[in-house]
Amino acid sequence: MRAQSLARRIGAVLPKRRSLLLAWACLLVLATPAGAGNGGVAPVPPASPNAQAIRDTYWLVLGLTGGIFLLVETALVLFIVRFRRRRRPATAEGPQIRGHARLELLWTLVPVLVLATIAGFVLAKVPAIESAPTAKAAPGRLEVTVEGRQYYWLFHYPDGQVSVDRLVVPAGRVVTLKVVSPDVVHSWWVPALGGKIDAIPGRTNTTWFRADRPGTYRGQCAELCGIEHALMRAQVEVVRPQAYRAFLASHAPGSAAVGRETFQGVCSKCHGAAGEGKGLAPPLQGRTFDQNTATVITEGIRRMPAVGAGWSQDQVAATIAYLKRRFSQGGARGG
Repeated sequence: MRAQSLARRIGAVLPKRRSLLLAWACLLVLATPAGAGNGGVAPVPPASPNAQAIRDTYWLVLGLTGGIFLLVETALVLFIVRFRRRRRPATAEGPQIRGHARLELLWTLVPVLVLATIAGFVLAKVPAIESAPTAKAAPGRLEVTVEGRQYYWLFHYPDGQVSVDRLVVPAGRVVTLKVVSPDVVHSWWVPALGGKIDAIPGRTNTTWFRADRPGTYRGQCAELCGIEHALMRAQVEVVRPQAYRAFLASHAPGSAAVGRETFQGVCSKCHGAAGEGKGLAPPLQGRTFDQNTATVITEGIRRMPAVGAGWSQDQVAATIAYLKRRFSQGGARGG
């Protein structure tokens, strides 16, 4: 008899312990991503007002939906424990629970209020995310054209300067981006500076940011655009006004700096950082670079696409000059 009584007690306790173990397991699973990086469950720390608006929206939605999840799962565990079968035969019906009008109204009304709160908050934040401050509110606004190309980013500045894979802007100024693509769909995304915006052939999309703190903010093309998509990284350098002026002075399309950046951002992704050749791309070391090279760059040849289609003559010339200095026979090999 004592053995049977003990067995019954153990049988009554085990379901509770299983429920507790299940709850602890769920908490551990949720805690794992929370311990990674910036918490693993949140956007990166924002460095621009529109990125801050995205982060605020994210936390509101996560807080409401997370609270609902915990409420539902807690109720589920309690109901499983409270209304378990115990010693009732498997074929016997459990106690019948009748309708509860007030409870049914609550669980209909509360989700409506939650969804209305989310919708209202999002609609209030959308203008701050999508629309740049007006020229009156943000004098001195800088406009840059961003070209997404296979497989690099080409930036055009207001006075004709260009850069490759590296956007440099002054701190504290509103920067509006005109995002375009001459080939396939790409997606501009630097998480700390705002949301994603697609670069679509034949269409101009716009986005903006304002970074008040100097620093380097990294991103990535967020649209699978081809074989070298993984190498299509984005980098925004926010610098002080004096450094920005020095950058502009050194990045005329025909400058040595643009030639070097073009090789590093365009050519090296297929031909190798040392021009050694990799995959389908032949080595560049010891080759002759002349007017035929310009044709190859702007029109492509065999398996090589026209990576320089639309470049200015100055940028093509700067690229060829860099290739000559670094790789041509008798040229300096150090780069």
